[in-house]
Amino acid sequence: MARDNINDILVFLAVARERSFTRAAAKLGMTQSALSHIIRGLESRLGVRLLTRTTRSVSPTEAGERLLQNVGPRLDEIEAEIAAVSDMGDKPAGTVRITAIDHVVDTILWPRIAPLLAQYPDLQVEISSDYRMVDIAAERYDIGVRFGDQVEKDMIAVRLTADEPMMIVGAPAYFEWRQQPASLQELLKHNCINLRLASSGGLYAWELKHAGREVEARVRGQTVFTSAYAILNAALSGVGLAFLPASLVGPHVREGRLLSLMPDWCPTFPGLHAYYPSRRNTSRALAVVIDAIRHKG
Repeated sequence: MARDNINDILVFLAVARERSFTRAAAKLGMTQSALSHIIRGLESRLGVRLLTRTTRSVSPTEAGERLLQNVGPRLDEIEAEIAAVSDMGDKPAGTVRITAIDHVVDTILWPRIAPLLAQYPDLQVEISSDYRMVDIAAERYDIGVRFGDQVEKDMIAVRLTADEPMMIVGAPAYFEWRQQPASLQELLKHNCINLRLASSGGLYAWELKHAGREVEARVRGQTVFTSAYAILNAALSGVGLAFLPASLVGPHVREGRLLSLMPDWCPTFPGLHAYYPSRRNTSRALAVVIDAIRHKG
């Protein structure tokens, strides 16, 4: 195959991995029409269809899947080696892709990463706010962030925070006509704010702990959100009770905007950890980002 086709194969791999011309175009900084033109030209030269297109989806054909599974990893290895050569320069260079939930990005990652950008102008950082349990290897992220007990054993984990206390909170306005709950039975009678899990689509069961016993409380209420920030704002408005990390709600409790409830039912979760696949040759760009975000306490 002519070497000119390699760039076209990289375009095909982006579309096949994203299962979408729209997302691939955004990722590559190209128009959808340009991507379609490149794919049609590649298919014409190879004499085989690589993608099956419908009005709602894009998926690889058998030939496309063979390219994706056999050629894709080899081109990834070439990119990694080129990045390694680039790392032999004086300064870290290249892109580090990170996935984490929104409030972790805002309160932990960004304050620690921002100073690096001025220090290392050839370093690029792409951060995705996502509540899914992302497979970082499959989706080509360099770093994911989860609580320590959620990190898979084959990953390298680096602590970002101390252990994280959870809190049940409600606004003073919510209790103008209601009694504060003191037991699980009383809590279940209250209007609670739920989180819709992005990975399963189900509602998150509050992971409580009392007298050494772990309890999953399936609370009910009028509102369901997919973001911790939205849950916090709803609690501040007096809609209902929320179950959130102390790092997020603590300042509001200290200022009196929220009340802390049932503290003897609130567990402490293992601290947040950054995790990444075990690699023999970690890039300098990844190394400086990891060092910047690690817990220094």
